[in-house]
Amino acid sequence: MASPILPNTSNFLGVALVVNRLRDGPLFVFHYPSQIQGPCASPSSDNPPRDELDDDDELLNQPSHPPVEAPSGSVPKSFDLQNWNHDDHLETDSGSQIVPWEHVAGYPTRDLESLLTPNRAFHKKLFHVTLEQLCFASYPIYVPENGIWRKKKKQPKYQPPKSPDNVESASKYGESSIPAGDVPHIETKDMAEDAITGNPPEEADEKKSGMTMFNLVFILNPKKHEGKELAENLYFHIIKKINKAYKYSQQKSDFVWKESKRILTLKDKGRESRTKMSTLWREILEVSSLAASMQDIYEAVSHNRIAALQLDTAEGAVTHSVQIPIPFYLPDLPPDDENGSKGLWITTANTFVEEDSLNDPAFLDKNFALLLMSDEKKIIAELQADPDETTAAMIEFVRLSKPTMSFYQIGQGTALSPAQVRKYAQHFIFWRRAIAIPPLHARDIYILSPNSDMSRLPKASQTWARVFPLAPPLPEFLAALSAAPRSYKLFAPSKNHRPTYLSMLAWLMRGGWVTQLCTFAYVVVWPEILYEVDYEIEAEELLQEARASTATDTSAESSSHTSSSPPNSSSDDAPPPSPIEVNSNDQSGSISPTAVSSPPPGTISMTSSTATIRSPTKTTAGEQAAEQARLDRIATRAHLAAAEKAAAHARRPPPRQTDHPSTNDAPHLAHLTPYIIADAGRVGDRDSRYLLAIARRLPERITHAHTHSTTTATSHHHSSAGKGKETGSSSLNPRAKWPDFWKYFNGRYALERIALHEDLKRRDAWNLLNAMSEHLLCVRHW
Repeated sequence: MASPILPNTSNFLGVALVVNRLRDGPLFVFHYPSQIQGPCASPSSDNPPRDELDDDDELLNQPSHPPVEAPSGSVPKSFDLQNWNHDDHLETDSGSQIVPWEHVAGYPTRDLESLLTPNRAFHKKLFHVTLEQLCFASYPIYVPENGIWRKKKKQPKYQPPKSPDNVESASKYGESSIPAGDVPHIETKDMAEDAITGNPPEEADEKKSGMTMFNLVFILNPKKHEGKELAENLYFHIIKKINKAYKYSQQKSDFVWKESKRILTLKDKGRESRTKMSTLWREILEVSSLAASMQDIYEAVSHNRIAALQLDTAEGAVTHSVQIPIPFYLPDLPPDDENGSKGLWITTANTFVEEDSLNDPAFLDKNFALLLMSDEKKIIAELQADPDETTAAMIEFVRLSKPTMSFYQIGQGTALSPAQVRKYAQHFIFWRRAIAIPPLHARDIYILSPNSDMSRLPKASQTWARVFPLAPPLPEFLAALSAAPRSYKLFAPSKNHRPTYLSMLAWLMRGGWVTQLCTFAYVVVWPEILYEVDYEIEAEELLQEARASTATDTSAESSSHTSSSPPNSSSDDAPPPSPIEVNSNDQSGSISPTAVSSPPPGTISMTSSTATIRSPTKTTAGEQAAEQARLDRIATRAHLAAAEKAAAHARRPPPRQTDHPSTNDAPHLAHLTPYIIADAGRVGDRDSRYLLAIARRLPERITHAHTHSTTTATSHHHSSAGKGKETGSSSLNPRAKWPDFWKYFNGRYALERIALHEDLKRRDAWNLLNAMSEHLLCVRHW
């Protein structure tokens, strides 16, 4: 699975704000960063020779800088326009002025502002336009049809339930604190669609706004195959949400237009005084919270951080946070050129979860625990600094959440309900304060992660030594984990050290240094079982054929007896004779006409037309005999084939069930090879027979011998399950549990987590797996 396309400083060049006024038309208000350089043109063999270019063409094809359109007049020949620092103002020989902020990404802003002002049809829709190698993505917001931004205040009919994505819960870390009463309007209602049809009394004198549209534009320079995905990621997670926050502020206090006027005024003054662009931009960022929010957006999003905005409106500060959720794990090793993925936790625990299971909260609750990404005390202190009605419950959740406890286990207590546990877990994960991992367990196996970032090892070693002063040095401990993979508990000097060693394991998981080595299984069908099922199927087919043949013979004999017996009815009951009847005794097959009343012999004369009449529904005796002969031949061949098949079946050795099918080397099995069932949870008729045949070979009770077994495919995992300890598993029935377990044997469910699925003790689950292990083909990976 490829990593998602995320914005960075090379494909995300900057943000710009464009507004539209009735009187002035489109206006390019502000952009950040101040210097947005367009993509550099690379030399190509398709370019014409230099001697075929005129001066202007040569200027536009310089590879060192994107094209810059100079105003009318000529630039002083002593000045190199391509080496212009885009900070100072220039003056042409004709006296016109070149202002640095009037060129963005190599294009004049007067051209861009028209291009980035789409018509109302794009209101609240993705507006995506490409200009050479650049892409511009935005979410234009238009004034309501009545021309007034401010929305009539009204009490919402209902308060939507809080969720991890709500801005109220996000404000726990200062991420969003839009006034609580206004949350339904910004998140769940479209105020533009509910525009008022008439001004309320208190707003009767309000004039229509001069600004008809604003558009926050993201300027991108993606690779050709990444453009669509990058634009969609930014649109759904960043662009759409930020423009809604701006729209909310504009409706409340005309925020966007007031800030735009302030910025445009400062730019006009800077043009007159020839203020350097760097100086002017610092001044704008200091006085305009709108401009400062654009800076925060670019700096945070381009570095994959959470963008926390604060808009200083006339009615108070409005804060809102956005981000593109980044993966905290990878299912496979990333390409060598993906440096950003180095150090991420690598696991298939999340990607192997099927779609049906992802929609089952109970499944997820049992399979995952929460691993906080920072110190528990620090998170609790931050929560306590911003108390509200959910603070106490969230603090309790942080205290109860341990990486060794699943969400299901936390929800079984009295402090929090399962729904609360699930909601708070989603909240912390979304805001990058935690990740979801399979619960840590001392009996599981952990190894050095193949995706660990070794460039961080020196610094991490210092932190490790400070946090765990009595532990082995970090390089030595990581080497020991992968030298000979074994249960993690064996690394602890004693049982009393296990809590500390589990804390060390959590620290290693948090930094992506280790990953769990899991066991996955498929069902293997040995030749003995293949032969047995094939023998049974063949016997059933012979029995069905014999029954069908007997039924056919009985039916044929009955039909023959009926046709050859004389009629039981008297002549008085016989139907009246037809004028023309077929003489069945005439072997020539000719038709003998018979009158209704029997005249004296020789008094009937036949015309030629009467003699040619034949019955359309009757066959001759000869045809009947031929057909019967054909059917007899077919039946004879079928009987012979059935007899041969039955004889061949009788010559086959009957199947013999042995204690260990995997070692059965009987001669009649030599031509068969073991068969692997790819997904035992989704099988056809024959595979179902294989599974049932395996069930007949499993013990109905785990014996002491199974508990001591150390030679099975899985028992070397957990030596404690095979060293004669008292297991209390005498009541476990592998044969009965086989149908419950086989759905996990598809190479996608880790055997280490079956106990969580089935609500079993780990010891009992592994004893059952050991009893089934002869019929499992196991593989290991993260």
